[in-house]
Amino acid sequence: SGASSQPGQPLSLEAIAAIAKPAGVPVLIDAAAENLTVPCIHLQQGADVVAYSGGKAICGPQGAGLLLGNKQILMAAWQASSPHHGPNRDNKIGREEIMGMLAAVEMWLTRDHEAEWQRWLAKLNYIAQRVATIAGVATEVVQPAGLSNHSPTLVISWDPLALHITGEQVAEYFARNRPRIAIGSQDQGGRAALRITPSQMQPGHEQVVAERIHQVLSAPRHPQPTELAPATVNMSGHWDLTVEYFTSSSHHRLFLQQDGNWITGMHQSELSQQPIVGTVEGDQIKLRSEVQQPGDRIPFLFSGRAAEGCISGSIFLGEYLTAKFSATPANYQPLAKPFAIPTGPPLAT
Repeated sequence: SGASSQPGQPLSLEAIAAIAKPAGVPVLIDAAAENLTVPCIHLQQGADVVAYSGGKAICGPQGAGLLLGNKQILMAAWQASSPHHGPNRDNKIGREEIMGMLAAVEMWLTRDHEAEWQRWLAKLNYIAQRVATIAGVATEVVQPAGLSNHSPTLVISWDPLALHITGEQVAEYFARNRPRIAIGSQDQGGRAALRITPSQMQPGHEQVVAERIHQVLSAPRHPQPTELAPATVNMSGHWDLTVEYFTSSSHHRLFLQQDGNWITGMHQSELSQQPIVGTVEGDQIKLRSEVQQPGDRIPFLFSGRAAEGCISGSIFLGEYLTAKFSATPANYQPLAKPFAIPTGPPLAT
């Protein structure tokens, strides 16, 4: 579900259900990160089945979930689930997770959600007051819109040219150094920003987060270079690319055009083709493309060195970890030959 499925929208749940139900087509709503509503708002609006994640707002086991709705459909789902014999027997949910999910739902029904909300705001206010002592840093608590990820958010923003650091760099630093903090970043409109949600924080976490952000943003640092070092290699051309994963490899192609420090072109993987952009500084190469599959987007962030007519280095694949790559100029010979265009349809096919 989302903004487009809300009442009044062209593809609202109610509008979809009005078409699907007469045709006998069940409607399933993905409410993974939503608060559990009692009675369920999606069932009231026409859904047949609603699916919740166990490990998000409900704070149950990560490996469990909750299905609500039409009993016949739910029983059919149970019949097709694990640990019955046959395919997917290994994909079962353990008894411990099932009981943990039940306990989480029972706790949800008895929790004081208003008091919980006030505790979240108190955590955000504590962090905001601590970092607001840094010159040039602004804070704002943003109230949520919609049912998903329903939690207040603290936005901490600053001028990256004044503090000489971006939100993305702060988030990366937090992810690679202890204590590790998972934090959102946003850099746009000449402002750098961090986004903090308190819903999964435990008591005392706000103090750790506040001190960590204050320490990093208040640290003196030199201005970052704004100009790229001149390129010493030319990457224009067609390249045969080998990607080495942990136990397998795949063959890709790069079609690159270089203009000074900047690279544009196409990245052809085994199943798709997508634009690629990048930079060259000296002999150091950085390239970025995004492979899109149904339900997924896989970043390909290449970092490597050009030497002796070849490129080699590593690829950052987001949640799919990393891979190694090597590329050599492709033996591509364009067909330079005149051809004729018929003046009518073929007489035989």
